[in-house]
Amino acid sequence: MKVLVTGASGFLGGHLVEKLVEKGYDVIGMVRKDSPRRLLEDLNVKLRVGDLQDQESLVNATKNVDTVVHLAAYYTFFGKKEIYDKINVQGTRYLLEAMIKNNVKRIIYCSTTEAVGPVKKPYADEDIEPNPVYEYGKSKLRAENVVKEYGLKGIDYTILRPSGIYGPRNIDDVSYWFITGFAKNSLTSKFIVGSGKNLVQFAHVQDIVQGFVLALEKFDIAKGRTYFVSEEKAYTYQEVYEILAEICNRKSPKTHIPPTLAKLMIAPVEFFNKVFGKENFNWHISTVDAVTCDRAYSIERIKRELGYSPKYDLRKGLKETIEWYKNNGMI
Repeated sequence: MKVLVTGASGFLGGHLVEKLVEKGYDVIGMVRKDSPRRLLEDLNVKLRVGDLQDQESLVNATKNVDTVVHLAAYYTFFGKKEIYDKINVQGTRYLLEAMIKNNVKRIIYCSTTEAVGPVKKPYADEDIEPNPVYEYGKSKLRAENVVKEYGLKGIDYTILRPSGIYGPRNIDDVSYWFITGFAKNSLTSKFIVGSGKNLVQFAHVQDIVQGFVLALEKFDIAKGRTYFVSEEKAYTYQEVYEILAEICNRKSPKTHIPPTLAKLMIAPVEFFNKVFGKENFNWHISTVDAVTCDRAYSIERIKRELGYSPKYDLRKGLKETIEWYKNNGMI
């Protein structure tokens, strides 16, 4: 089977391509002109240059493939709405149009739990009414609807919604800033905002890869379905800090600060970062709201229907990830 992976040079893309090659798939990686290619070249993966804003390039990229795994996206929590629309929504539409032109019938679309957003009653299932907060999540929900729209035009689809992904090779991402910030004993790691009892759900990249492989291998079952993909358990922020403290051999923070005070502390740093073009998820006022609500999702559907079984709990996954950061001079 020939599988086109968009976003093949990214964090998740690289790990997924590795697994697909290992399993004997004929993998084609779609990359942009300036994308890093070392890993893909080492794997002897065929490469096609494509851009979600360039319709002609997408027609060329999707020729003679059986399935498209669509990972490419404008992924940041603090970007511009018009860029989210151009890349995540319109770009997905362009990709689906290219598939139709080339008679490619199958797509596995990578969405996110941020398309659902915080939940009032953990653990939410896939039928919950979405309530995305960030423009990124809103754009991914709109893209989901585009995928479903093309389901009525002959495209068979599966939508996967991973939670926050972490693991070796992940940099400049939410989990990267959270983990490395704690390991470096940064100011944000010395306090717990609010009660610390709100839930957050991470997933090791290899477990997310397992979800995509299962959707590919069991597509007849997965067709037309939407799945959350994550670890079995969500953790309180207090639990996350305690696990990190154990791995990093330091004390877990005990001081709780009210959300309002946290926002007052963060505001000048956020302003400074914006002026100087720096980015760190930890230093945004909106992050205070994010860590004082629950993001916890049920994976029962993908377990039951596709046989998904996550191999990593947070302690095991964080230990491996922190070791990789240490070995690569990031902490």
